[in-house]
Amino acid sequence: MSKDIYGTALLDYQNGNYTEDLITNSSIAEEDTMPLPYLFRSFKEMPVLEQTALKHCKGDILDLGAGAGSHSVYLQEKNQKTTAIDISEGAISVCQKRGIDNSYVQDIWTLENKSFDTILALMNGTGICGTLDKLAPFLLKLKSLLNPNGQILIDSSDIIYMYEDEDGEHWIPSDVAYYGEVSFEMSYKNEKKTSFPWLYVDFNTLQRCANYNGMHCELLEEGEHFDYLAKITIL
Repeated sequence: MSKDIYGTALLDYQNGNYTEDLITNSSIAEEDTMPLPYLFRSFKEMPVLEQTALKHCKGDILDLGAGAGSHSVYLQEKNQKTTAIDISEGAISVCQKRGIDNSYVQDIWTLENKSFDTILALMNGTGICGTLDKLAPFLLKLKSLLNPNGQILIDSSDIIYMYEDEDGEHWIPSDVAYYGEVSFEMSYKNEKKTSFPWLYVDFNTLQRCANYNGMHCELLEEGEHFDYLAKITIL
């Protein structure tokens, strides 16, 4: 990140300086608001997909892209061994302030010499890939960090509905490599982060990619708005 806008916003909320929310813009939608209180939600306030994922966690857990650490907070309260990582220094500072014992600024692509029983990647965990051509390398990287009989719990959404017209037909622009590749901008208190890629991937594409790379992918649950939770294990 050129600017840690996300981390700055989380720190403001954690420190009692909440005055406004994050604003997002994307290549497929108009300006939207990301309420900061939602990023600090309790288990009861989480969507069913997230609750299901947390209930499936086992063993030594890696919370990938931990953000404000709400998932790790819950897991730690359940006495489950959890490591929270994020590339945002501000986010990890918040995780530490919230009492998450093992929380580090870490890029998943450079994480080495560690292994886990569960890798948790929520709030559109496939987004970290950025683009579809990085999905296979991403899954293989996560696979390299799994213990025998380990699992990846990851969620995403099939956003094909964004390209649906009044007649139910889908019209995807010819210059789009894959309709789930989205460009995002984030702003907070008059500061704007440079545009970054974010990947939404439909379940069938995720499953095919996992299978091709020696992994089994199963659908654990579907959400209310084209979102889903998947479990990926090593064949």
